[in-house]
Amino acid sequence: MTFAEKLKSLRKSQKLTQQELADRLGVAKSVVSYYESGDRFPSYDVLVKIAHRFHVTTDYLLDVDKIKTLDVSNLTDKQIGVITEMIELLQEQNE
Repeated sequence: MTFAEKLKSLRKSQKLTQQELADRLGVAKSVVSYYESGDRFPSYDVLVKIAHRFHVTTDYLLDVDKIKTLDVSNLTDKQIGVITEMIELLQEQNE
């Protein structure tokens, strides 16, 4: 999956419009559109903002790292355990 595809998928998964994402990144809506069409790539600073906004690594966005991370810092150990079990079940189904 390309950077453009990942950005669009992440944006849609959060139910954000291009304008809303642009506002949160401090760029114009047209810039987000260029990113999602693959016509332009973000600067380092904007790439880091995108990674922070969606709780992923820049490596994931750039397809260097295929692993997507989740920020569970505000969850209890019990909640994290439930999520871990769910992930393991889903991975078993995909094998």
